[in-house]
Amino acid sequence: MAIIFFVSLDRCLKVLAPANQDQQFNLIGEILKFNYQANYNIAFSLPLAGQVLVILLILIILALVSLGLFYWFKHKYDRLAPLCLIILGAGSNLLDRLKYGYVIDYLDLKYFTVFNLADAMIVTGVILLIIILNKKSA
Repeated sequence: MAIIFFVSLDRCLKVLAPANQDQQFNLIGEILKFNYQANYNIAFSLPLAGQVLVILLILIILALVSLGLFYWFKHKYDRLAPLCLIILGAGSNLLDRLKYGYVIDYLDLKYFTVFNLADAMIVTGVILLIIILNKKSA
């Protein structure tokens, strides 16, 4: 249920960000700001864009969904929540790419990068999955 909330919040913020693109709002002092930015590249603005990126993302999402089904049928339910974070975060960003040709980023972290809630979901899901998989192999 929380994952659906975060995806919905991300989609709402992606509507608000372009509508307020000429303004910045401090969320946590000067450290974190609400600041619209169009990201044509992949994570951390690495230079990979266009149709090749869209096709690659679709294939990755399909592979992750297949992995989720595998975990479901093997009764490894603890791996499903982190995987859902990754899939739905990636899906939200993919929706942006299909609709606008770029991803809408809106969280500006001083000295780091501009990202969105979907990016945070992906990173959190990957970290949780790594922790879970490491606990199982130890």
